[in-house]
Amino acid sequence: MLIKSFIHYSFHFIAPVFIARALFKENWVKAYLLMLATMLIDLDHLVASPIFDANRCSIGYHPLHTIYASIFYLALLFSPSWKLKVVSIGCLWHLSTDYIDCLL
Repeated sequence: MLIKSFIHYSFHFIAPVFIARALFKENWVKAYLLMLATMLIDLDHLVASPIFDANRCSIGYHPLHTIYASIFYLALLFSPSWKLKVVSIGCLWHLSTDYIDCLL
């Protein structure tokens, strides 16, 4: 369980630094902060009962963790705004991280 948590939170907080530095060299700090802000999609956990269940997979369960939400996040990737691209990447990375957590 400790390893699983370490992987999960490292992917949420540390990996985005590398993503931001690789893809948004000139604005990597802003990109990283925007990616962190995409963690707000976890607010959809507040509408679940119970709010947290360690054995529940977020993917497909919570409204902002569905295939429909991921299609929207993917569509943002094609925006001309670099900030919306960062939000897109952040949300998609978040869902990927949560999916990996489900597999573990």
